[in-house]
Amino acid sequence: MTGAARLQALVGVGVLALAVVLAAGAVGIPSEAGYGGVGPNFLPWLVAGALALCGSSLLWEARSGGFRQLEPPSGARRGDWRAFAWVSAGLLANALLITWAGFILSCALCFVLAARGLRVSEDQSAPLASVGRDALVGLAIAAPVYWAFTKLLGINLPGLTATGWL
Repeated sequence: MTGAARLQALVGVGVLALAVVLAAGAVGIPSEAGYGGVGPNFLPWLVAGALALCGSSLLWEARSGGFRQLEPPSGARRGDWRAFAWVSAGLLANALLITWAGFILSCALCFVLAARGLRVSEDQSAPLASVGRDALVGLAIAAPVYWAFTKLLGINLPGLTATGWL
């Protein structure tokens, strides 16, 4: 096994270990079903199962020769600090603005800044039209998520208004 394949196998083992830790934590969560028909331990078990499948797949791939067709990312030889700064700014802005501007607007802003960072990492220009498009995509993703949590699941997320729609 080559050095790269050993590292890839190590990642697979790490993901499997994470699945085991999550499953061990899920054992301690009560399983009685709530009003939705599933108990509070359903999601941890689902995530643990998905991680176990991913870890097994990664381990099998590494043991069978590694990721042979995998192209290295464009910034693999060096860290792209400008892109990192844009994505970090998006996450920090979301954390700072979510209670003031609400979930939808803060998440849309996070999406715009993260998309800008990813474009910077690929040396793409970002004209004003792409920023507007990113804002619309961010709103189109954040709004249904907000509505699903507040209206369907009854989980209170910070909103811009008290109506529960913004």
